[in-house]
Amino acid sequence: MTRTSTAVPLTREAFAPFGDVLDTAGANHFPINNGKCERYHDLANVEATGPNARVLVSIAKGTPYEMPLALTMVERHPFGSQIFMPLDQRPFLVVVCPDTNDGPGEPHAFVTAPGQGINYRRNTWHAVLTPIGSNQDFIVVDRGGDGSNLEEFFFEEPWEIRLPEGFAP
Repeated sequence: MTRTSTAVPLTREAFAPFGDVLDTAGANHFPINNGKCERYHDLANVEATGPNARVLVSIAKGTPYEMPLALTMVERHPFGSQIFMPLDQRPFLVVVCPDTNDGPGEPHAFVTAPGQGINYRRNTWHAVLTPIGSNQDFIVVDRGGDGSNLEEFFFEEPWEIRLPEGFAP
């Protein structure tokens, strides 16, 4: 038996249990730099806890997976949040799972709008970085420091994650 989940458009409301959506629509903003720049302020709650914690800023170069995605593993980070902000205007796939007494629950899949990023809350089960259709670069903001900040969970039976009907990257 194949278990499936179909991605839906990413919205702040739908993603709120898992973290923050990073985009300019509806964000607190104001002019800076003598009116030459508009700042979209405080888009995410960056978390970095644990021994010798610090915030890291990196660039990740992601390679797309074959679709539909065979989701066999999810991960979470107990000491910090994790931001992925694309460096282009292409969408990517985001898959998260609620935490249950038995581990990750049923996956919720989202497709970002072009230019949207996400911030996974600390301890949120999520799939790995999943560009759609072609390679994609991201700014990553997460936690560095001592201690293991990675837990992985392997499903006994994979989930099939589908893109929305008619979706074209």
